[in-house]
Amino acid sequence: MTPGDVKSSYWKGVRGGLPFILVIVPFSTLFGVISVDAGLSVIEALSFSVAVIAGAAQFTAIQLLRDDAPTLVVLASALAVNLRMAMYSASLTPHLGKMPLWKRAVAAYLTIDQNYAISIIEYERNKAMTTAEKFAFFLGAITPLAPLWYVFTLVGALLGTAIPTNTGLDFAMPIAFIAMIGPALNTGAHRTAALVATIGSLIFAFLPWNLGLLVAAGLGMAAGAEVERRAGARA
Repeated sequence: MTPGDVKSSYWKGVRGGLPFILVIVPFSTLFGVISVDAGLSVIEALSFSVAVIAGAAQFTAIQLLRDDAPTLVVLASALAVNLRMAMYSASLTPHLGKMPLWKRAVAAYLTIDQNYAISIIEYERNKAMTTAEKFAFFLGAITPLAPLWYVFTLVGALLGTAIPTNTGLDFAMPIAFIAMIGPALNTGAHRTAALVATIGSLIFAFLPWNLGLLVAAGLGMAAGAEVERRAGARA
């Protein structure tokens, strides 16, 4: 391995991450706008994105904060939405698990849907990559994305302060989730999980503080896992 190989892997990751700018920019801007509309200050909205850097969990938390849900419910709901990150971490461990602790901590913080997908595909395609090259590729893939998530959260928050509070931005929340989740429904297990969770959220909508969403999420995950188990057994 040479420094040139690591540098080449980094820039290859950057090129792989560039198309996702089209997703990151509008969603981070929307989050900033909705955060301010929900009562957060500009600094609080920006700090939220820097600390969490997880779009779906952030949108979920903001909606619950708007509904004055208890802090524990907000945290539990955001965690439930982000449980997929545990699966991402498990699949990345064979590739990045031998790195020093500080590098693993950096990778854990910077793991999002987009750079995970790019990286794991590259690792499987190019099995000769060293750990250093894999880490460089991972960092390259997130380089065009994370800074823009922060910057456009700030832009959205600043724009949000100029938007009257009675304009009704609530419509943007379900649209954002549909756009994020729709492309992921590419297997029977995913579609089953989405269907069961949707029905469950309607059935348990009477529960306070949107707790019905947690129940529905659990039912959806269980249904999706069962479909995957049966598919694996048939295979």
